Amino acid sequence: MIALITGATAGIGKASAELFAKNGYDLIITGRRQERLDEFSKHLISTYSVKVLSLCFDVRKLSEVDWKKINVLVNNAGLAVGLGPIQEGIIDDWERMIDTNIKGLLYITRTIAPIMIENGSGHIINVGSIAGKEVYANGNVYCATKHAVDALNKAMRIDMLPHNIKVTGIHPGMVETEFSIVRYKGDEERAKNVYKGLQPLLAEDIAETIFWAASRPAHVNISDLIITPTVQANATNTIRK
Repeated sequence: MIALITGATAGIGKASAELFAKNGYDLIITGRRQERLDEFSKHLISTYSVKVLSLCFDVRKLSEVDWKKINVLVNNAGLAVGLGPIQEGIIDDWERMIDTNIKGLLYITRTIAPIMIENGSGHIINVGSIAGKEVYANGNVYCATKHAVDALNKAMRIDMLPHNIKVTGIHPGMVETEFSIVRYKGDEERAKNVYKGLQPLLAEDIAETIFWAASRPAHVNISDLIITPTVQANATNTIRK
């Protein structure tokens, strides 16, 4: 069994790769940081005795790759950059989010879906966000990109139905990863305040959910799942100590 996981150098992608490897999957992992990919690949190979192919590229610039038979595709690569009202938006931030969260997911899926169709089976898991189910103040473009992921997940489910390919959308609430550090452009103090006074989800929580969805019996498809910390009801309502 082979799983392709995008954005595997940190956070949810890294935790997911670890869990799939632990369960005997060979892996194709992608990321934009070669040193991290190399180090992580060596760890996976030595720890779990699995095969690992690491591909260092930005999913926005997908090049031709000799893809093998892939059983599971985890479209995890994504980011939020900046937080502010639409009239003050930074175009480059918008482009990064649109290119990675929407186009990157599309490019990878366009490459892998035909392989799954040819093989007559497969599972595409799209990591969205609670921001794809609602909109919050100053989240405008990020929320829009995650709404697009939600729509694409539903469309893929329809398109892949005749081909015996499962499609799952996983939509996390607050998860403490590099997400907020990237959003606030390296401001670690501001990033920490996002989770201050509450217990957020961990990357491992989402990885376990992804693997659980991937390991259901052949006749079971988890189509759409929202997962939040116990202290979070939606994007804007949380309980802090």
